Amino acid sequence: MSVEFLSDDWFAKVEELRAAAGDLEVPAQLADLQLNLTVTDGSDEVNMALNGGNLERGSIDGASTTLIVPKDLAYKLFIEQDQSAAMQGFMSGQIKVEGDMSKMMAMQSVQPSAKQNELTAKIAEITA
Repeated sequence: MSVEFLSDDWFAKVEELRAAAGDLEVPAQLADLQLNLTVTDGSDEVNMALNGGNLERGSIDGASTTLIVPKDLAYKLFIEQDQSAAMQGFMSGQIKVEGDMSKMMAMQSVQPSAKQNELTAKIAEITA
């Protein structure tokens, strides 16, 4: 069963998969990282956050960095795991950074754990 990326059903399914995955063995560099993301699609916006290596619905109060990303690029980044899309999006101005850019830069050098990769693959399987 596929669910639409960033829909309420998608977030519910992601939360369910994350809970079932247990300890994701998040690398130390990601464990304390908190980034807010505003995903835009025309006039619609969805707020989500990268909190300790996990994607979550909503925003984190007090997070020092917010990324503003178009929905199609967010799909490439978080579902397809296309790292070249991140650099292209940033260089072309599609990714806008508000706040502490060093938080975003820290993500580039960190490799996710095997368990995080497994969860990402499961999320991609259910995402339309």
